Amino acid sequence: MRAAVAELSDEDFAQPSGCSGWLVRDLVCHLIIDAQDVLITLATPAETEPTRNAVTHWDVTETPPTGDDPLDALIVRLAAAYEQPRLLELHFDDVSSAAGRAAVLCDPSLRVSTRDQVLTAGDYLCAYVLEWTLHHLDLIAYLPDAAAPPAEGLARSREMLEQISGAAFPASFSDKDSLLIGTGRRAPTDAEKAVLGELAEELPLILG
Repeated sequence: MRAAVAELSDEDFAQPSGCSGWLVRDLVCHLIIDAQDVLITLATPAETEPTRNAVTHWDVTETPPTGDDPLDALIVRLAAAYEQPRLLELHFDDVSSAAGRAAVLCDPSLRVSTRDQVLTAGDYLCAYVLEWTLHHLDLIAYLPDAAAPPAEGLARSREMLEQISGAAFPASFSDKDSLLIGTGRRAPTDAEKAVLGELAEELPLILG
């Protein structure tokens, strides 16, 4: 993700992203908040037993984001305040680098607290694999030449999404298409709906 953002041109930051109502610059600003969340959570130990894991961490809703939420609007204003795309990229690189180092250094069995949940640090970071893989796909949604998410992250994210849905996506679906269709980032074609069968009625899975 850091490499993909670093390779963006100034013009790329003004392109739409895969997140409704957000430009690429808005999404990168959101990723800064995400990285800060990782740092805060890994520094917030919990003494009680875990209440969630990497899969149950996610709540599934029926309402797709519209970009009109007050917090979403705040992200847009924050992103615009940077004025120069390189300042946004540098801040993201600083904070996400620190989050990455903290993730490597932490004990996966450490119990941490976030959003009134208690998870092991390992499960919390696994949940973020899904979060950031999806946002990497959002980042490059309209940038065909940008670097794609790593194959390992795509495969792990597909596995988690299948666990969340309680059903496997067709073997003929790539990991990328499974994630895009499964989360409503792309509508399935008629042929894909036929292959999905009953699972098509359960999609998309809106994760919150």
